[in-house]
Amino acid sequence: MQKKDGNLKEKQNEEIKERLVISDIESAEKILGVKYSKSERAQMLNNLEGQILSAKSRRQNNLDNSVQMASKFDPRLPGFSMPAKTGYEESGLVFKLPKREEDIAFATVGQQAYLIKNGLITSRRLTEIYLKRIKKFQSKLQCFAIVSDEQALGQADAMDSLSKSGINLGPLHGIPYGLKDLFDTKGLITGWGAEPYQNRVPSSDATIVKKLRAAGAVMLGKTTVGALAYNDIWYGGQTRNPWNTNEGSSGSSAGSASATAAGLCSFAIGTETLGSITSPSHRCGTTGLRPTFGRVSRRGAMALCWSLDKVGPICRSVEDTGLVLSVINGYDRDDRGSIDAAFHFSANDSIKGLKLGYIPEAFQKGASKIDKEALKAAKSLGMKVVKVELEDLPYMSLINILYAEAAAAFEHLTLSGDDDTLTWQDDGAWPNTFRKARFLSAVDHVQLDRLRYLTMKSLDKVFSEVDVLVGPFDNGPGPLLVATNFTGHPCLHIRAGFEELSSRGEASLSNGKLSTGEAGQGKQFRVPHGVSLWGKLFEEGKILNVGMALEAKLNVWKDRPPLFRQKTEIRNSSRKTIKNRN
Repeated sequence: MQKKDGNLKEKQNEEIKERLVISDIESAEKILGVKYSKSERAQMLNNLEGQILSAKSRRQNNLDNSVQMASKFDPRLPGFSMPAKTGYEESGLVFKLPKREEDIAFATVGQQAYLIKNGLITSRRLTEIYLKRIKKFQSKLQCFAIVSDEQALGQADAMDSLSKSGINLGPLHGIPYGLKDLFDTKGLITGWGAEPYQNRVPSSDATIVKKLRAAGAVMLGKTTVGALAYNDIWYGGQTRNPWNTNEGSSGSSAGSASATAAGLCSFAIGTETLGSITSPSHRCGTTGLRPTFGRVSRRGAMALCWSLDKVGPICRSVEDTGLVLSVINGYDRDDRGSIDAAFHFSANDSIKGLKLGYIPEAFQKGASKIDKEALKAAKSLGMKVVKVELEDLPYMSLINILYAEAAAAFEHLTLSGDDDTLTWQDDGAWPNTFRKARFLSAVDHVQLDRLRYLTMKSLDKVFSEVDVLVGPFDNGPGPLLVATNFTGHPCLHIRAGFEELSSRGEASLSNGKLSTGEAGQGKQFRVPHGVSLWGKLFEEGKILNVGMALEAKLNVWKDRPPLFRQKTEIRNSSRKTIKNRN
């Protein structure tokens, strides 16, 4: 009896020690940016203890990353009319088989599809070319987490057998691609780039994997992803930019952009929450298409932010992105964010009569010479040019929505301390961001959702005046990159030129700011510079048509990285320093 009473007393003492005091509330006020009176603090003391107990009780039920939110984001405002036109039409090219394997590797998806369809090359040979290139350049780029040689060759042989029987599954028949290591692949490690998951083996395929397989595409392997969909640092090292291997490729679709730019695959699949297709495309010189939110299924993909995550292609030409999107588009009832939307793109559609918008301020202070030349080129394409203004709203504050959802998606890492196992640990990295997100106010979160609605209305007004909006990637899209991700509008990023820059640092979300990494000091390298095109919801075809015209006008998209002759120091997967003498 005495022992039982002693245990009870001990438990009560522990509860007293954990009990809140007035000073705890005062300290919390500083973090939340509010101020209460003495009487108000005293009044809420007991109630707060109840809130904490409720939160602790909820945490006992560990929610798997695959569990979706009950609420869902829909980018369509009241009165929105979904475009009904559907269909995909290629440009109708004729392509001669190149003699050099490198030229075959850098051919567009459309060109390779022509070669396969007309019996000029087999899927197996094309796959072998890419596997050989991956073997040669993987140590320099660290762009593949897993290469599935046997599986890829087996798929290629199956496509060749169909071809011999006169069966062609479409424009991706026999085309080798890279898959961002966020998508589940049955029996094949899907490690999300993060140490706690590097041995994770899914039991089923993601929807996009099934779609691409049904279309005849050949998966070469899993391209690297910055840990938990952020930046370019993963558990195997740091993915490199083929134009300057001293710097990272940016993220989080790091491997997809790097591999595509280096000619290690025909195309790759990426995802974007807040710049993860456009940013590595900008740095690596690829063409990235971020589709309208909800257009492409995310079932079987790692969730970072349920109301923001989007899936799209990374290619070497504008037309290729449209080709791939025509295959992966489609409603999926197992994705609560999925929206049934027709997709239309004809490579032969005219852009005459379209309205091209731009924000003058974005092309002034901070804009590069290339940005201004790209605007001049866009203005010369025969569209009606319209100056537009973006409403003055605190767009950058919307990033707190990302912080909250991401911290919820990986709550167990924070609470268990497993976040310490991630390699990247600076102020702007996920571990610190997840921790600080615990101090976000739920009330502020609701208010941010209302601000998001105002942002949707603001962008809707802009796109009532124009069909396509053009702007720099890293100057002012400041607001546009953030705003359009939160409204769900599509974005096409294309190469616009080249600049001489010293090696750039890591991207970061520290201090509530989105940075793609400033250039440091030292040797300069010729690296790509791109511009972005934004379009109306579910009208990707228009930005693709404008993108094709601008791509042809600028005529810089075919240049290849000088990877084969570059001397540099890089880190391999074990973080050792090695010398390249190629």
